[in-house]
Amino acid sequence: MKKAKKLAAITFVSLGIASCVNTASLNQEAAHSYAQLKQQASAQRAIDTNSPTAQKVHRVFQKMKPYAEKANKTGVPFQWEMIVLKDNELNAWAMPGGKMAFYTGLVERLKLSDDEIAVIVGHEMAHALQEHSKSDRTVSAITGIAGELGKIALATQGISTNVGGYDAVDMLTEFGLNKPFSRSQETEADEVGLFLMAESGYNPEAAPNVWVKMSQASGGSGLSIFSTHPSNEDRQKNLARLVPKAKEIYLNNKK
Repeated sequence: MKKAKKLAAITFVSLGIASCVNTASLNQEAAHSYAQLKQQASAQRAIDTNSPTAQKVHRVFQKMKPYAEKANKTGVPFQWEMIVLKDNELNAWAMPGGKMAFYTGLVERLKLSDDEIAVIVGHEMAHALQEHSKSDRTVSAITGIAGELGKIALATQGISTNVGGYDAVDMLTEFGLNKPFSRSQETEADEVGLFLMAESGYNPEAAPNVWVKMSQASGGSGLSIFSTHPSNEDRQKNLARLVPKAKEIYLNNKK
């Protein structure tokens, strides 16, 4: 089912935000678009609220949220929120201001534990906290929908690319929705997310294994759920390098 991707294509084009926009304005625009997405997803019954998968994701998110709030150095409070979308994609994303989504396929296909879910939640929270969307003139941190929302593909599904007088695909290109974050930003999100999950009480030793699973799921192609420049192997090695330091934080917080 590709409903979530269709919704993303239609919804996020409303964020016509200049590169000089401040954090508060960007977060407000993102929140408005996120509300539209939720409304559309709910109408199509694409939001999972009750399944064991959804419960696991929300449990991890709620446990990590206070630590993300404490880590916010932007000067603007975030209104953190998570939805779980019924989609088989290996995907998760975060928008400015802490509006997030997690796809059921990510948990179910990779058989993620709570600790492994926390790796991905932490990574996406880090993108929002480090304001990667703002610095890259992007309007959302969707991280795995790249290239699949072309005009032809949309047309074959009966979806118009004209939304509110604007061409959706042109807007997506203009505002970077279909562009990956840079290598340095992805690495930073991995690292910040690792320590955030450790502070939240999740074992950071789970982090490298997420990328082992990702490599297995991608058939060794090196492609990741986040459409990033770093390979799964590089990310695995970098996280493994930092695990001992993160493990100290994890153990100290459990005392």
